[in-house]
Amino acid sequence: MTSRVVITGLGALTPLGKTVSESWSNLLRGKSGIRPISELPDAKDYESHCPASVGVANVTGFNPMDYGDLFTSQDLRRMSLFTQFAVVAAQEALKDANLLNTVDEYNNERFGCVIGSGIASIQDMYESILNFDRGKKLPPTFVPKILANMACGNVSIKFQLRGVSHCVSTACATGNNAIGDAYNFIRLGYNDVCLAGASEASVHPLSLSGFLRAKSITPDGISRPFDKERNGFVLGEGAGLMVLESLEHAQKRGARIYAEIEGYGLTSDAHHITSPSESGDGARRAMEMALKGHDPRQVDYVNAHATSTILGDRAELNAISNIFAPNRSIPLKLSSNKGAMGHLLGAAGAVESIFTIKSLQEGLVPHTLNLKRIGEAKGDNFGDLKALDFVTGSPVRHDLEYALSNSFGFGGINSSLLFRKWVS
Repeated sequence: MTSRVVITGLGALTPLGKTVSESWSNLLRGKSGIRPISELPDAKDYESHCPASVGVANVTGFNPMDYGDLFTSQDLRRMSLFTQFAVVAAQEALKDANLLNTVDEYNNERFGCVIGSGIASIQDMYESILNFDRGKKLPPTFVPKILANMACGNVSIKFQLRGVSHCVSTACATGNNAIGDAYNFIRLGYNDVCLAGASEASVHPLSLSGFLRAKSITPDGISRPFDKERNGFVLGEGAGLMVLESLEHAQKRGARIYAEIEGYGLTSDAHHITSPSESGDGARRAMEMALKGHDPRQVDYVNAHATSTILGDRAELNAISNIFAPNRSIPLKLSSNKGAMGHLLGAAGAVESIFTIKSLQEGLVPHTLNLKRIGEAKGDNFGDLKALDFVTGSPVRHDLEYALSNSFGFGGINSSLLFRKWVS
């Protein structure tokens, strides 16, 4: 018999704040975490590669020394920035779940860790390659610092999690895939508890230049999910982690439960390495897989991937319309967090799933920043959108029972998670 899986702890470090509470509060306030590259401390490194109008969404003011004794001097020599982000988010999630420093009490050999990253440490790769080309020796920490699984490995060591140690790297679907894999590990009996999510420290001149060359980045620094004027995403970074437990384990220790995961879908477009098919076929199948056993009309809210690209938003909206519009009496609430915090690449789905859980818990749907004219870009043809309620202007109160969080990535990867509000 497979276990039911619930969420008991949340941790995040985002362009909107250094904790879940701060990030969530700023999202609801309509605050933007996006700023022009001219305001970055290392702005000069961007000047010759990127237009001054380009914006980024970075974690501002991050200093590992602000976290007391969480990091040793040896940690800081060995850990890349994306790993440091993950450790901070992990500590918050474990503390929130009342599991910090008590892991041994709950059999840490049954406590897993699933943390992914899309790019891992581009900063360390860049600096080491420059030094290598100049004839300098590579540091002994070079390889460990650039491996994508080092966030997971270091978090496991730091907090003594001796169950499954697993890394996911599926581009911008990474966060949701990590949570979905942890969900399955618990259902299959591999673990009783799992810390899961993703971390990304991707704001760098090299990565930004690469995405600009791929024509993925908006040149004006404004993220406009689903809007007529959408023309690319804003590069962001951060980390989001959550504690998943079997319902039996959570109830046995008297844990506070946020929500339950009731479905997970993952598919491939098998279409193009960066562009989805306009029909949104892969996204539709991922959502249908997550909804297995549920009527689409049960879902109250979709936290959309919606990166603010022409084709990506079009494909997702086509898929959502095909699934949720028919025979619907109450319009589906729909919004995207990326207007406020940019696109956190691999960490996007993990942070957005945390916001989705907060929406369920508080009965509040955050609005989409910069969304003024829906589906009017050249080539958009969505027909009747009356069954979809795009939340704009300000958050909306709504008693939510089910919510879906979508994440899609380069390579044609689609993932979707179905969460249900926990009522004790």
